[in-house]
Amino acid sequence: MARGNPAASPVRRRPARAPKTAAAARAEAIFARLAAANPEPKSELEYVDAFTLLVAVVLSAQATDAGVNKATRALFAVADTPAKMAALGEVGLAERIKTIGLYRTKAKNVVALSQALIRDHGGEVPADRDALEALPGVGRKTANVVLNVAFGAPTLAVDTHVFRVANRIPLAKGETPREVEDGLMKIIPARFMRHAHHWLILHGRYVCKARAPACARCAIADLCRYEDKTV
Repeated sequence: MARGNPAASPVRRRPARAPKTAAAARAEAIFARLAAANPEPKSELEYVDAFTLLVAVVLSAQATDAGVNKATRALFAVADTPAKMAALGEVGLAERIKTIGLYRTKAKNVVALSQALIRDHGGEVPADRDALEALPGVGRKTANVVLNVAFGAPTLAVDTHVFRVANRIPLAKGETPREVEDGLMKIIPARFMRHAHHWLILHGRYVCKARAPACARCAIADLCRYEDKTV
């Protein structure tokens, strides 16, 4: 039997990978260092399951995690399910969270979302963005936190800290949280997405602070292009 013409059966080669851009390489280096410093970052909000996490995140808008935790320790002791929360009613819930800013509006939303979870989701927190954002008081940032922390989704919540760090370093400049989120999602390597927003939040909260960034103890200072670094 005659052998086939090698020229007629070319060897298939894997397509060459596109060279990594300088921006992508820099982003990977930044997150590699943040990951090395804190391999398993955790939310500083206290919660026991997806429902208590959802409530804590809703209450945390324009409030500190420490302030929310102080209120929810006693709250979750008596109302840690949608049914128990709904049973408290707006007045009963407001009384328990009155140390938190905007507590009346938040009480109204938490009771309403608890009722919606019972009515539409069998009392369970849905692992779906559209369903979460349809709940009273739940926007994109809250949905991203719940999807990421409770369900392990590679989502990224942009709060004031993430927004500041992303624009200051910069990693992904934007005039709105959504612009920053979209920019970060494009540049953060997939292997870092699980914890990316926690690393950025904690970095902004404790190192890259708004008024006086602690550049002298910053793990990524040499990768940062902020012009007004502190000594």
